[in-house]
Amino acid sequence: MNIHEYQAKAVLQKYGVAVPKGGVAYTPAEAESVAQSLGGDLWVVKAQIHAGGRGKGGGVKLAKSLDEVKELAHDMIGMTLVTHQTGPEGKEVKRVYIEEGSAIDKELYLSMVIDRATSQVTFMASTEGGMDIEEVAAETPEKIIMVSIDPAGGIQPHHIRQLAFGLEMPKAVHGDFHHFCMGIYDAFISTDASQVEINPLVITKQEKLIALDAKFNFDENALFRQPEVAEMRDPDEEDPLELKAGQFGLAYIKMDGNIGCMVNGAGLAMATMDIIKLHGGEPANFLDVGGGANKEKVTEAFKLIMSDPNVEGILVNIFGGIMRCDIIAEGIIAAAREISLNVPLVVRLEGTNVELGKKMMASSGLAITPADNLEDAAHKIVGAVKNAAAA
Repeated sequence: MNIHEYQAKAVLQKYGVAVPKGGVAYTPAEAESVAQSLGGDLWVVKAQIHAGGRGKGGGVKLAKSLDEVKELAHDMIGMTLVTHQTGPEGKEVKRVYIEEGSAIDKELYLSMVIDRATSQVTFMASTEGGMDIEEVAAETPEKIIMVSIDPAGGIQPHHIRQLAFGLEMPKAVHGDFHHFCMGIYDAFISTDASQVEINPLVITKQEKLIALDAKFNFDENALFRQPEVAEMRDPDEEDPLELKAGQFGLAYIKMDGNIGCMVNGAGLAMATMDIIKLHGGEPANFLDVGGGANKEKVTEAFKLIMSDPNVEGILVNIFGGIMRCDIIAEGIIAAAREISLNVPLVVRLEGTNVELGKKMMASSGLAITPADNLEDAAHKIVGAVKNAAAA
């Protein structure tokens, strides 16, 4: 789960990490009021969307007067902001963050991620702050510093010294940097984060460290014990189909293809997508209905797939262990009748009550194509979609 910049900074501030003063605004008038309360003569108006590259897309601008703050907020709120992370469709800006200006002397990069290869929490840092870390990794990989921390022992002073020396930190800010890293680490661990990114981490001309931008990702599997984090969720920033899937306990991720997939089990779902690709097709989604789904859940999963306008065919691949094949068949039949199915449907069933499930589908009167195995299923759905497109 992602959150907005202003929310990320509030989390960091809670753990003692220095951030510039600022406030969120939903209207131009609110933006002007926030700027006025901050004081000074320089403000930054930042569009709030869940995507990086906002500055390059026109979503971060400087204002030197209250009127300019109001004008920029008016231009940003409601605009569709396109960045390299949003894709060409962009995202609508529904709020802006007004922040006090900072006297920047040096920009650095600092982040924390979970390194699954080492099962450790890893700091990533670079002297090339303000740039996309992907560009730095591709062009100057030697400028990326990585410091891994065993979660059993936690962060230690030598970890922070290694980062400070690698970032060529002036001695005057070593104390602040120690406090900064401790705060980020505490925030990361305490909130069950999967990523924290500070880009840029700024050394000001007054030799102070501040997080000029901030990004948090959280482990959705831990949200049950993070109610404060869960409250920061912004449904407007999430794919509506994925959001709807979550309401029914379905693991769904939308993709760019045209063959919808409904599978039980994450591994089997991945294999299903792979074999569709192998036969020349493109999966439209990842959808795992889980091992204990009922008729209603299967019906909703089927309807969810069909609500994607790009879907031109559906492959159902179920291995019935805990999940009974007749329950799957019942859900498929109910959903197909409810939505008046008009695309090819191939179903491969194996496992508990498989013969009953196949008999139910065969006698349903619906255009359901059975498959003997996974390869047969992939061959049939890819061929059916191509034939339908050519007709």
